[in-house]
Amino acid sequence: MLSAIVITKNEQAMIADCLKSLEFADEKILVDTGNTDSTNSIAEKMGWKVYKSQGKNFSEFRNDGLKQTHGDWILYLDADERLTSDSISEIKSLVKTPGDADVGAFALPRTNYYLGKNLLHGGWGNEYIVRLFKKTHLSAWKNPLHEEPVFSGSLKKLTHPFIHISHRDLTSMLGKTIQYTDYEAKLRFQSGHPPVTWWRFFRVMFTEFWHRFVSLSAAKDGRVGIIEGMFQVFNMFVIYARLWEMQVTHAQKSSHN
Repeated sequence: MLSAIVITKNEQAMIADCLKSLEFADEKILVDTGNTDSTNSIAEKMGWKVYKSQGKNFSEFRNDGLKQTHGDWILYLDADERLTSDSISEIKSLVKTPGDADVGAFALPRTNYYLGKNLLHGGWGNEYIVRLFKKTHLSAWKNPLHEEPVFSGSLKKLTHPFIHISHRDLTSMLGKTIQYTDYEAKLRFQSGHPPVTWWRFFRVMFTEFWHRFVSLSAAKDGRVGIIEGMFQVFNMFVIYARLWEMQVTHAQKSSHN
C-alpha cells in the first residue's frame, strides 16, 4: 500500500495537476499548513483527505503528514511537482517488487523548470531528491528549512525524473522570496548570528554570485539562467537585510527593558 503526502499553503493554481499525477496512490493525504484559498476544496473533490497541520516548519509539516499514513510505502510530492508516466510506472513496479530489503529510501531525479525553461546549470541540473520510503525505515524529518529525512537502511536512486515547476513568473518568485527569506533569517537569528555589518551584505552577495555563475555556470542556461542566478543573489541580500532588521529590533527592545 502506497501513501502519498502533499504539503500545501495556498496552492489552488498548481494543486490539481500535482494530485492528478498521484491518482494511483492507495492513500492520499494533503497537509494544510495555512490554506486560505480553494486548495482544500479542490483536493477533497479529488478524493484526498485534508489534514490541518499545527506545525511551525517544513519538517514538522512532513512529520505531521507521516503520522496520518497507514501504507507500507510513503511518497512525498510538493504542490509544484508532478510525476511523469515513466516515473509512475517505475514507482508502481518498485512497490510491487521491493527487491533489496536493506534499502530504506529512494532518491528520484528531478527536472527543474524556471520561467518555463528546463535549467541544466546554476545548481539545478542532475538533481536527486529523496522522496520515496519504506515506512518501517523512515523515522522523521529534521531541520526547520531544507528539511532532511532520517531513515535507516541504504539509499537507492531511481531512473525516471519527476517535474518541478518552480518559479512560473516573477510574481511567484517574489512571493517565495518573502516566505523563504523569513525562514532563513529567523534561523540565523535564533542561532546567534554575529551582527550584520555593512560589508557582510557585499560578501554574502559576492559569494552567492561566484557560486551560481562561476562554480555552477548559471549563464549557460541563457537569459532564464541569468535571471534565476541573479535572483539567488538577491535572495541572499534579502535574508541578511531581514536578519539585520531582526537584530536591530531585538536590540531596541532590550535597551528599553
